[in-house]
Amino acid sequence: MAISQAMSTLFKKDVMLGDHHLDSDSIYIALYTSSATLSAATDGYITSNEVANGSGYTTGGVALASKAVTENSTSGVFDAADPEWTSATFTARGALIYNKTLGDASSNARGAIAILDFGGDFSVSGGTFKIVFPAATANNAIVRID
Repeated sequence: MAISQAMSTLFKKDVMLGDHHLDSDSIYIALYTSSATLSAATDGYITSNEVANGSGYTTGGVALASKAVTENSTSGVFDAADPEWTSATFTARGALIYNKTLGDASSNARGAIAILDFGGDFSVSGGTFKIVFPAATANNAIVRID
């Protein structure tokens, strides 16, 4: 089991087909334990080894707020407000950014955008768990197409 940081291969294809509207679709981020298997081959939201429901976390994750798609130099970049979970007690190893608008309600077969590997387990106990997205620049944005 491993989490490999990547942009979903299906996302790349779907962008070319015009399926994603990152500024207006429902974009979510879900958290996963070190037992999860996530990679570029991940096509959509999965429940296997997601952080357990409760203790400040709701399965399915949270909707990203303040979404923006802009140009930076010769790249298209996506940015959003840094997601956070308050009054939380859990451990997470990585995350999946996904487009809930595209996901099939019964199978969640589509919609994966990006897989984030935190590089290790991060824990919170009765506090705030926050993911700080990098600057929305051509070289750093959380989601970018060069």
